[in-house]
Amino acid sequence: MTNSSYVLSCCSTADLSHEHFVARDISYVCFHYFLDGKEYPDDLGQTIPFDEFYSRMANGADTKTSQVSVGEFVQYFQNILDQGKDILHVSLSSGLSGSVNSARNAWEILKEQYPDRKIYIVDSLGASSGYGLLMDRLADLRDEGYSLEEVRDWAEENKLRVHHWFFSTDLTFYIKGGRVSKTAGIFGTILKICPLLNMDNLGRLIPRYKIRTKPAVIKRTAEMMVEHAEGGKDYSGKCYISQSACYEDARALADIVEATFPKLNGKVEIYSVGTTIGSHTGPGTVALFFFGDKRVD
Repeated sequence: MTNSSYVLSCCSTADLSHEHFVARDISYVCFHYFLDGKEYPDDLGQTIPFDEFYSRMANGADTKTSQVSVGEFVQYFQNILDQGKDILHVSLSSGLSGSVNSARNAWEILKEQYPDRKIYIVDSLGASSGYGLLMDRLADLRDEGYSLEEVRDWAEENKLRVHHWFFSTDLTFYIKGGRVSKTAGIFGTILKICPLLNMDNLGRLIPRYKIRTKPAVIKRTAEMMVEHAEGGKDYSGKCYISQSACYEDARALADIVEATFPKLNGKVEIYSVGTTIGSHTGPGTVALFFFGDKRVD
């Protein structure tokens, strides 16, 4: 544990590993998902390993998700406040979930009980390991001695510089969730179209390009990093990738990124798309995250 007077907090949908969160001293609260009607915590693959989760999805298991309730946030925040700590909680994008409102409502309930404590809620406008990349940078700032307010302000000023570019080689669950029409999905599958999407400035997932074949979309995704990364090919920040049961595709993209960006801060780190976000994407999704120019649309 750091000696900071505040706790950095996020939702489990930041999709880093449990070990990473522990190592960086970042607290997290778990979303929930249902697999064939049974409820589980989205606990970073600890209850059900990711390979089993995606295998069951591929075999037709029904999935649903639920966000953290106001009551759960109240209990979660109380556990931290009772330790005499303030909280900076960064939530999953409001473009995907109402969890940020649940967190804000929980703080309204707790304010009177804890008049000497502070909770700041930041909408990450991000998801998966891109949201995780933001949390990792905030942990750096905390460890460098930045105050609670300074870290909050940095998060607000820089959250739209986290880029999220991702593609899917399996349209099944995009069709099922209504993101792709059935007709477009069938033609897309026949033509081997892999949609390339990103996150806009409102934290919503937006289809940007329709690219034929997997090698072409992997190459194009890396090109988006060249185009948008801070410093172009001189990018010296961290780069994360998340993937849902398609590690080889993620590794192929990581190899291109590592060859293209020689000044990267360490190797590309590859994580699993968590069970909440994975319930909507299904297997076959690869997402690339880095700091770059500000997302404006």
